Amino acid sequence: MSADETGMERGGTGADEPGWDVDPDDESVVAVVAAVGRQIKAWREAAGLRAAELGAAIGYGEDLVYKVEGGRRIPRPEFLDRADEVLGAGGKLAMMKQEMAEARYPKKIRDLTKLEAKAAEISAYVAHGLHGLLQTPGHTRALFEARQPAYSQDEVERMVAARMARQSIFERSPGPALSFVQEESALRRPIGGTMEWRRQLERLLEIGQLRNVTLQVMPTHREAHPGMDGDIDVLKFKDGSAVGRSHGAFGGRRVTDAKQLRILELRYGIIRAEALTPRETLALIERVLGET
Repeated sequence: MSADETGMERGGTGADEPGWDVDPDDESVVAVVAAVGRQIKAWREAAGLRAAELGAAIGYGEDLVYKVEGGRRIPRPEFLDRADEVLGAGGKLAMMKQEMAEARYPKKIRDLTKLEAKAAEISAYVAHGLHGLLQTPGHTRALFEARQPAYSQDEVERMVAARMARQSIFERSPGPALSFVQEESALRRPIGGTMEWRRQLERLLEIGQLRNVTLQVMPTHREAHPGMDGDIDVLKFKDGSAVGRSHGAFGGRRVTDAKQLRILELRYGIIRAEALTPRETLALIERVLGET
């Protein structure tokens, strides 16, 4: 049995599970993970411990400790907590948990998460599927596992974790005003199988009843509307600035120009007007759930 296997058994936390590898193409993550790894090594050496001894003390394998210290593996929160305690770092290692957790996420997701975290108002129309903020973990995982060419398991886990982390927006207090319009077809596709489909519908009912959320569905029998060209997202901030994006406008790039934002808001306003009301939407979701 290898040292790493022993560490995984001792820790019982899936110490070497997928989703914590460093993306070598993400230079900012490579740099910050390497810096944290050097600090862990410095604290270990100052404590007079070998890598195997530290691993045994915190429930991780020697090989994984070397990977973390060498900047080739992102340390899990549990790793940092235990290492901090064993090495007497006084919280200096544990305080890096949030930064290391975010290092798992692709750069574009980190940037999006920062924007959503600052937004006072988010409006989103999704032409195909469900908005990422509305998805269950199982729904998200099924989507990424269906992609071709296939993602590695590590890539799948990283992207699922990143999408779920964005949903902390629902825990903000006071929460931002959130408006979503989904196509009815998204409610009726059993992504992940029947049980996961039911969990997803139940999650939509839960989110749709939040006081700061307006959830609407565009019925399939509606004729052409301004969202036929693709998704629309508009984020507004407390300082009066805003950013928007639509797959069917301005080359699909993010825009901040007031005139371009007004066009996106006009389109979104018409979409909302043609969609079911929030109350009608919840009734439809309950009906679909009852049919599954």
